[in-house]
Amino acid sequence: MEFTKVQEIELPAAFDAHVHLRDGEMSQLVTPTIRQGGVNQVYVMPNLVPPVTTVQQCLEYRDRLRAIEPNVDYLMSLYLHESITPEVIREAKKAGITGVKSYPAGVTTPFYPVFAEMEKQNMVLNLHGEVPSTPSHAHASTSKDQAITILNAEPAFLPTLKSLHEKFPSLRIILEHCSTAAALAAVRACGPAVAGTITAHHLSLVIDDWAGDPFCFCKPVAKTPEDRDALLQAVVRSEGRFFLGTDSAPHDQGKKRGEDKVAAGVFTQTNAVAYVLDALERGVVRGVIGEEEVSQKGLEGFFGGWGRAFYQVKDERGERVVLRRGKGKVVQVLEREGVSVRVVPFRRGETTWSVEWK
Repeated sequence: MEFTKVQEIELPAAFDAHVHLRDGEMSQLVTPTIRQGGVNQVYVMPNLVPPVTTVQQCLEYRDRLRAIEPNVDYLMSLYLHESITPEVIREAKKAGITGVKSYPAGVTTPFYPVFAEMEKQNMVLNLHGEVPSTPSHAHASTSKDQAITILNAEPAFLPTLKSLHEKFPSLRIILEHCSTAAALAAVRACGPAVAGTITAHHLSLVIDDWAGDPFCFCKPVAKTPEDRDALLQAVVRSEGRFFLGTDSAPHDQGKKRGEDKVAAGVFTQTNAVAYVLDALERGVVRGVIGEEEVSQKGLEGFFGGWGRAFYQVKDERGERVVLRRGKGKVVQVLEREGVSVRVVPFRRGETTWSVEWK
């Protein structure tokens, strides 16, 4: 197809392999928007307050999500924590929990027995692939070790990915929200048990965007134009090694602007598939990817087929969506009567693709 001239695209409903649905009022607000974005199956992050560290917590959380929006399939995860043991992993597997999420500083030797059991149980390890930043007061310019900042935190983590894969070659590992060309290369250098997710916003943003707009600030931060373009190329050339994981992360608008620190997270759930299509079109126009590289097969793979294959799940609903160019519009603010939180979405107020369920 001539992608930039196509006015309508029909696709299987998408699988979003990385979502933050929060809890309480925020969950009531954002969970109903999953299907609005063209998605009917999601992998849910466990970083609630407190985090989801037990099987019972995880199953109860899934029940709350199902009560809000029953027409979505929720794949659940545990938060890597010192209370997670091989016994907990076995219990989680029996309960139908899919994986375990590790945040910065979580991948350490004491967890190796947990990873070994996950490998045995065929569970997924999801890695937030960044090294914690060096405290500003703790590094001297004469130090031989390079200081870690939000700009190099991801590349600094990549040797850990390599060593984990070498230690546990059959453990299914996801390097979440790849944001650099180096991260893409690291995933490709591993065996088929390792894959990466790519967000919608990292396909559009560069450093200058989030430096001036708190609603574009996330972690990992968007990097250089060259990194962004490498991500666009990975979408159409990945051959299954990379797939959609939006890392859609809602925060009340007051947390994004008006407090001492800006909360990290970009909210994209409402228009998840559309944002990616827009980014690909801009990539074609700039000559970063070829028009012929954006194919029906590739789109179906990136939006669902490749992620479901890696996670070894199916879309039991068999639903499809129709997207129409220029017929959708991003709301200025996501709000709901009776809910006190309000969320500003990515590219608020802009025109995009509409989504219609068949």
